[in-house]
Amino acid sequence: MSGIITVARTLVAGALVVGLASSVWAQGDAFKSFRQLDSTAKMPKINAFSAVGSEEAYTNARDVTFDAKLTADGEVMQEGLVWRVFSPIAGEDGKLPLVASSEGGPAAFQLSPGEYFVNCAFGRAGVTKKLTVPENGDVPKQTLVLDAGGFVLNAVAGTDQRIPPKQLSFSVYAAEQKENGDRALVMADVAPNTVVRLNAGTYHIVSEYGDVNAVVRADIQVEAGKLTQAVLQHRAAQITLKLVSQPGGEAIADTAWSVLTAAGDVVNESVSAFSTMVLAEGEYLAVARNKNKIYQREFSVKSGRNSDVEVLMRDSKQVAGATSDVN
Repeated sequence: MSGIITVARTLVAGALVVGLASSVWAQGDAFKSFRQLDSTAKMPKINAFSAVGSEEAYTNARDVTFDAKLTADGEVMQEGLVWRVFSPIAGEDGKLPLVASSEGGPAAFQLSPGEYFVNCAFGRAGVTKKLTVPENGDVPKQTLVLDAGGFVLNAVAGTDQRIPPKQLSFSVYAAEQKENGDRALVMADVAPNTVVRLNAGTYHIVSEYGDVNAVVRADIQVEAGKLTQAVLQHRAAQITLKLVSQPGGEAIADTAWSVLTAAGDVVNESVSAFSTMVLAEGEYLAVARNKNKIYQREFSVKSGRNSDVEVLMRDSKQVAGATSDVN
């Protein structure tokens, strides 16, 4: 694919973001290589008609055609669009009645003379235009400019350790903060390697590795007509806790686990022979309870270094165990 390729590296809130922006959506659609989110399969053009109240109104319906571009100087898009035409007069439910719709690329409708709102959506990107259909004469083709782009998100642990996709999720928020410090949620539970299509602008990304405390944030710029690939860096690792009678021994069943930070805050609790979790880099205390006895040990989590942490059964609550890397 032709075009200028730019590479940017930005360190934001502990997350390494690597962006690769390419000129996109020409004859070879850059999105075709990725699983789509909120996408529509390419379909034949669907003509939909306005709800008319009389034969005269049907006779006066005008042909109106629509197409859309990502940028003003871009090519007409041939797939992935959802068109909706609304009446400007709200119904009894307070919503604008849907008059016509179409999915695919360019669209054609027959609309009675009057005013309408036309919305064109491409994933989470979209634009709305007011349209007036005259009583007489042809209606010019309507071209809407989406001013949209997209990104693909992924993350690694440490420098380059791959994170299993099932342990990774992303949420997309508006960049602007409200008075209370919150941000408007745009999309939740976005899987890695998914194309997210949005209007051009800056978005705040939150990446969660596991479900305990491994979270990083970064701001990503979406450029119109471009697909950006971003990789966030988690400083975390997967830890498996085991209560054993001797180093390298079998894990003791029916063990209740608590994991505390160096400050004494509880970050995870579970009951199992093997307690596996993802933790952010730092110092922790593992507390094991079995048959009314308590055993504990301190351990460290190093970024990108998955490991087993063994807690030895002793009469004393303060004991040392063994740790082995399992990378």
